[in-house]
Amino acid sequence: MSTKTPNGLDKLGLKDIGDVYYNLSYDELQAHEVNSGECKISTSGTAMCDTGIFTGRSPKDKYFVDQAPSNEHIAWGDVNAKIDKKIYDELLDLTLTQLSGKNIYVTDVYAGASSASKRSVRFISEVAWQAHFVKNMFIRPTESELEKFEPEFTVYNACKTVNEKYKEHGMNSDVYVLFNVEDNVSIIGGTWYGGEMKKGIFSMMNYWLPLEGKLSMHCSANVGADEDVCLFFGLSGTGKTTLSTDPHRALIGDDEHGWDEHGVFNFEGGCYAKVINLDKKSEPEIYGAIVKDALLENVVADGNGLVDYTDGSKTENTRVSYPIEHIENHKKDLQAGHPNNIIFLTADAFGVLPPVSKLSKEQAMYYFLSGYTAKVAGTERGITEPVATFSACFGEAFLPLHPTAYAKLLGEKIDKHAVNVYLVNTGWTGGAYGVGKRMSIKDTRACINAILDGSINKSEFDVTKTFHLNVPKTLGDIDPNLLNPRNAWPNKEDFDVQRDKLAEMFIKNFHRYDDNGGEFDYSSAGPQL
Repeated sequence: MSTKTPNGLDKLGLKDIGDVYYNLSYDELQAHEVNSGECKISTSGTAMCDTGIFTGRSPKDKYFVDQAPSNEHIAWGDVNAKIDKKIYDELLDLTLTQLSGKNIYVTDVYAGASSASKRSVRFISEVAWQAHFVKNMFIRPTESELEKFEPEFTVYNACKTVNEKYKEHGMNSDVYVLFNVEDNVSIIGGTWYGGEMKKGIFSMMNYWLPLEGKLSMHCSANVGADEDVCLFFGLSGTGKTTLSTDPHRALIGDDEHGWDEHGVFNFEGGCYAKVINLDKKSEPEIYGAIVKDALLENVVADGNGLVDYTDGSKTENTRVSYPIEHIENHKKDLQAGHPNNIIFLTADAFGVLPPVSKLSKEQAMYYFLSGYTAKVAGTERGITEPVATFSACFGEAFLPLHPTAYAKLLGEKIDKHAVNVYLVNTGWTGGAYGVGKRMSIKDTRACINAILDGSINKSEFDVTKTFHLNVPKTLGDIDPNLLNPRNAWPNKEDFDVQRDKLAEMFIKNFHRYDDNGGEFDYSSAGPQL
């Protein structure tokens, strides 16, 4: 057992601390997980945990303490709700009480691979698999770094307690995820879901870095043999992890990055991939990463530990976290130069957007601020109508500042580094969900490869109606009828109706930026009816 002791243990505010398990090794963590009954082991040697009734984040339970000077920067509203300092103090006491008198796991990590931008973060929990999750997802300090580690931000995860006074406090539920920017503390209660810790630190990086003139991004990134860098923006389910994990390119990271004067750097030291319907043939790198030291969430396995990745009975959001070292071809220092290409990924369930479009600078700003994807409305028989989702900058749920703060930085960097920007639809073609079919990974890969090797620039381009997107007439072995989506629909009039319907949704959503001045009036770069 580890005998290391963290610095500043007396500053945590905890009383009568039991055993302190500090930055345990993977072997030690797995022993704790199994012996406590928290986890079972799969046939691949991977620990399997359940996250309880919460199998995803609780965005309506996230609050920032309303105090100066952070309240002058935070964009208050549905995404960033206010909480009074007195209520925070009360819930901090509840959190510390829950963690006092317990054996605790203390895990010290870094967020940010760049020495100029990284933050040192300390996580405290009483659950072994949560320490495992943190170890997977963040950058692991060396032994010598741990000896002098001083946390700049602390996360207290008291998942086993709830706020019984939430109605009195005017909160949404008995779950709480609170951020005190001035004190550099986050507290979590009522939810066991590990993603709250991951995205909580992402939210803080999204606060800190733009105020330093650095762009924080919800994107994956990889780099080719010629040091050409590509960023993949996209919401959950659009293919960020799958498409950036490429045997011919080194993975920088699959989800969260910064972009400063030196280039792109990963915030994390691991990957967090969806595994529902995971297929070894189509996603061999992710499948191969699910071995010992990885952590599976909410999957269904038989008595021998054989996982059925097609079983979504617990949740469709089954996931695996693993150290990035499990991807054989990854960038060892998690950093690279400035991007050559940026790809916006969308899963358009309306079947309207082309598989690939080349965007102008103005269109890039429009689609970045729109952050569009679409989700299927439900799985009940007869319900086939997709639901449009607009999430500014492809990650609005994690943006403490106004979306235009991030868009301004992106626009400056696109101009400075002459970056090419593309929109890639990984969703439906030949009809909307329930009528058409999902884009094949093979065709999407072909679009991505054409962007990366530059061959797309040798194509002749058409301009689509209404959306005015530049689409190649031909592209490698892809069926030309797929490239212009109208041609893929058997009934062209039905396509026109669906296209105009989606255009109206885009236009309505973009009105949110009407009051942000001429600098962000990119509405003319979007669809026109």
